[in-house]
Parts: sequence; structure tokens; C-alpha cells
Amino acid sequence: MLDIDGIVSIPEDELIEKFVRATGAGGQNVNKVSSAVELRFDIARSSALDEALRTRLLARRDRRVTAEGVLVIQAQRFRDQAKNRIDARERLAALVRAALVVPKHRVATRPTRASKERRIEAKKSRASIKRNRGRSNWSSE
Repeated sequence: MLDIDGIVSIPEDELIEKFVRATGAGGQNVNKVSSAVELRFDIARSSALDEALRTRLLARRDRRVTAEGVLVIQAQRFRDQAKNRIDARERLAALVRAALVVPKHRVATRPTRASKERRIEAKKSRASIKRNRGRSNWSSE
């Protein structure tokens, strides 16, 4: 059971772990040991998530979520398989924790009359400065 802040608990049978060989440097060890972890979690069919949380998770523009709604997390940061398992689960928990926060609804506002006047006055001031640049009356000297 993966417990996320005491709010959401994901049962072990919904998490699919696959152990693969890690890429990159590692010497002779990298070709023998499957230390990297590929953690799959089916967001679309999970019974642990409520509908609002599921919608927020699927709506995220995340390349780790497939078209079928399966989240795939690959962890190969460590040489130890157990550490990579913990890392993958922590990253899943962080992702779900971020989706638990309901975004605040933005209320559209209009600029005040005073702010409009300040903006126009600033524009006129800048225009005046630019208009007077490079103007010298050389004939009067």
C-alpha cells in the first residue's frame, strides 16, 4: 500500500513494477544486473483515486502519461534496485500530491481608471522624451 499524505492510498496490486537494465555508465555491472525500475500506474482505471483527482492527473501535459492513461515512471538514478524502487514510488507520490492541490479559480478584473490614466501619462512622457532627442538648433549659436 502506497500511502500519500494520509489522503490517498494506492494498493500494491495497482502498481506494476518491471526491472530492466539501466543505461549509461556502470562498468561490468551494468550488463549483468537489472537495477532500473519501470513503475506503471493505470490512472484511468484506478479505484484508489476519486474522479476529480483522476481528471487533474490525466489533464496534466506530462510525457510520462500514455494515451491510455497509464503513468510510466522510470527510475535508474541509483545502482541499487531497492533504492530505485523507493525513488520511483516517491516520484509517483509527489505527482499525486501535486494533483491533490485544486487550482484557484481566476476572477477576471478590469484596470481602474487611475491606472489607465497613469499608463497614458507615462506613454506621453516617454513620447515627449523621444520627440526631443537629437533636436539641436545649431543656427542660433
